[in-house]
Amino acid sequence: MEKVEYYSQFEEKLQEILFKQCKEKGYFGEHLLETEDLNIKWHELAPEYMVSAVPEVASYPRVAVAWAAYLGMGMAAVWDTDWDEYKDKKDLYNVFVTPRGFDYMDEYVVEHFYGMALDSEEYKSLVSFYQDLADIAITMIRKEGFEPQSVDAFQIFARTVKTFYKIGVSVGLKLLGYKFEKANMAQA
Repeated sequence: MEKVEYYSQFEEKLQEILFKQCKEKGYFGEHLLETEDLNIKWHELAPEYMVSAVPEVASYPRVAVAWAAYLGMGMAAVWDTDWDEYKDKKDLYNVFVTPRGFDYMDEYVVEHFYGMALDSEEYKSLVSFYQDLADIAITMIRKEGFEPQSVDAFQIFARTVKTFYKIGVSVGLKLLGYKFEKANMAQA
């Protein structure tokens, strides 16, 4: 129980720091944009994502961490365009990975779902932004001092990529024109 609380505290601190960066760089408004549908889907996507990402940790830690944000962006795009087609898809993760492979999922998502040219300033800015966030997250993970490939290291990594997925969903929804508006629900 103590370990779970520790992992949760790490996740909360990571989110606080990264969400602040997102706001400062203009990728978030005042609030994280999210949907319950996409939050639930993370639990289905996470095992497949981890199978792809964990082998990349040693050589390409930025990729292992940041690609979860691109997955979140892809999910936001399919949620926006045709959720009825995608919501029950059993191999949903492969929609984003199969066309070009895990290594190029970032390029596929931004080109195919957001129409960004890979030589555009918008794309370059997004890549730089995610790299900066990944560097912050990796530094925080390393400061924890866990033995590589330990249960603790895995748990912290899993919570980190979940945070990046949420960031990707929010960035994707913002790029698609969504914004947070507080609703005033008058009682009848």
